[in-house]
Amino acid sequence: MIRPVHGGNLAWAAALAGCPASAILDFSASISPLGPPKSALDAIKAQLSSLTAYPDPDYGELRAALGEAFNVDPDWVLPGNGSAELLTWAAWDLSKLEATYLVTPAFGDYSRALSAFGAQVLKCPLDLASCTVVKNGQDARSTKDEFSCGTGILPVPQVIEDGATSGLELKSLDAGAGSGLVTDDLSVSNRSFVSPSLCLPVPLALDANRRGLLLNNPHNPTGLLFAREAIEPYLEQLALVVVDEAFMDFLPPEQQQSSIAAVEKFPNLVILRSLTKFYSLPGLRMGCAIAHPDILGRWQLQRDPWPVNALAEAAAAAVVRDTAFERQTWDWLPGARRELFDGLADLPGLQPFPGAANFLLVESSLSVAAIQKSLLEKYRILIRDCLSFPELGDRFFRVAVREKADNLRLIAGLKEVISQLAVSS
Repeated sequence: MIRPVHGGNLAWAAALAGCPASAILDFSASISPLGPPKSALDAIKAQLSSLTAYPDPDYGELRAALGEAFNVDPDWVLPGNGSAELLTWAAWDLSKLEATYLVTPAFGDYSRALSAFGAQVLKCPLDLASCTVVKNGQDARSTKDEFSCGTGILPVPQVIEDGATSGLELKSLDAGAGSGLVTDDLSVSNRSFVSPSLCLPVPLALDANRRGLLLNNPHNPTGLLFAREAIEPYLEQLALVVVDEAFMDFLPPEQQQSSIAAVEKFPNLVILRSLTKFYSLPGLRMGCAIAHPDILGRWQLQRDPWPVNALAEAAAAAVVRDTAFERQTWDWLPGARRELFDGLADLPGLQPFPGAANFLLVESSLSVAAIQKSLLEKYRILIRDCLSFPELGDRFFRVAVREKADNLRLIAGLKEVISQLAVSS
């Protein structure tokens, strides 16, 4: 079977492990282990009789529930068949621009969607060396002491009026024949965990109003959380800014850095939200876009008339009102993430990165492909390799935060596998 480019491919993992898919302990997909919530299951059961009728193509009740949850007018919300479907339409709009800035490493579906419409991409790499653990106010990547899931600076190149750059050399490189991608070969060494009040390198002139920006916040796969103040200057300069907030709901409201409140001020802003990760419903496929009604109306005319099925519609309307499940998740995640971080940091050759979401990026001194294969064959545990992120390759992996017993099983399995691989190498 072909190596997957997404997490959660249990059929591939089971074939490699020689066991049923149900026997795999999956750390590769960043899905909450606490759900699905009872509210979702009850709503699905209650709506089984609705399967004999088409869903409301306007999704009025669902949009009302989502509008209430995100504190926006329902006309500014568009439900979708997962945020992946809505990403496709966002990429369609971005492809009409001269170019799109893409903060890398980036979720693989971004390149898929942009390439599908022939969009020109300007890659802006994050400097992973700046994702630091903080110990007593100083950098201490090698420790497991107190760390901050802070806010970041976007590494988007700044072009000055006269064409010169501000401390950066802007270069255009062909990323390969027929690829349709253009690369800004930049590595901007910005601090990852900084005050949101710090100045940002905002693109100023030279066709800035004909370019777009696509990023996710919190960032996948690093878990970096950007301040909303770090994003707003780009809204003032660029033609379109698409912010994928698929993991934002894992932060409690007082810590979130969502840009949703800015959509009414900036008609060039699109927010994508997923309802599958936080509520453990990836098989149901549910997400939404929040943007100006003119943008959403155009997408609605172009797409299939019923992208959201009746059961997903019912479950989504129920879970966004389930405040008890939200609070349960916000109370659980910080401690579980801390314990997993500590366990990984204690293993030789592994360096986890602090993050704000329900997953951790880990750097490895050994081949991740070998670690992944051994974990599957010996312990039936699946981790997410980062081979689909060209900037990371075979020395990084990502793991979801699961419940304590699962996390301990992962740590124990990794300890044995790393020990055995270190001896054989």
